[in-house]
Amino acid sequence: MEVFGAHWEGHFSRIAEDWQGKVKEEDVVLIPGDISWAMQTQDAIPDLLAIGALPGQKVILRGNHDYWWCGISRLRELLPKGMYAVQNDAMLLGDTAICGTRGWTLPSLNGTAEDEKIYSRELLRMEMSLERAKKLGASRLIAMCHYPPLGERGEATRLSALLEQFQVDDVVYGHLHGASLRGAVTGCYGGVRYHCVSCDGLQFKLYRLPDMGVESLP
Repeated sequence: MEVFGAHWEGHFSRIAEDWQGKVKEEDVVLIPGDISWAMQTQDAIPDLLAIGALPGQKVILRGNHDYWWCGISRLRELLPKGMYAVQNDAMLLGDTAICGTRGWTLPSLNGTAEDEKIYSRELLRMEMSLERAKKLGASRLIAMCHYPPLGERGEATRLSALLEQFQVDDVVYGHLHGASLRGAVTGCYGGVRYHCVSCDGLQFKLYRLPDMGVESLP
């Protein structure tokens, strides 16, 4: 990651140090994509093991650079103990249901016909994931996306409408880095709380989701 700037130097060590100081084994850490630069699954295993060695339960989602991500059944067999992958489904941890999908570039942003096709497919995947999450009967529903689900000024999208429809409590997303973080939206929109958790935007520190009942965010 150092090719993107000196501030990335030693980034995983910095994340791990902060992680070890904050996370207990019973805590849950959400990682919404772009986990490894590996192109093949076997080459990503050292990265997965390094994350798996950190405390807490980890839930991962595929990002646009996770080319190593294989079929979900095989991937789940390879994951270290305490690490879970979400894909077109949902899981229950305590009283919280966690679901999500990668998402895609908004077709309205100079998108192509192919972008529209991919975006529509991701909407179907999110709907499938949300439906499964609702069936779990949890008191809190968290959705993960990799791409931002809202427009740069908080404009509603087809994805955000879906999140509102299913009464999602919190959405975490990443994808944006460097100058692109100026377009990150964090706050409460349509009753859903959005959190951009790109690591460079957080100075390589973990972000703690607020407790339920918080009406707005900075």
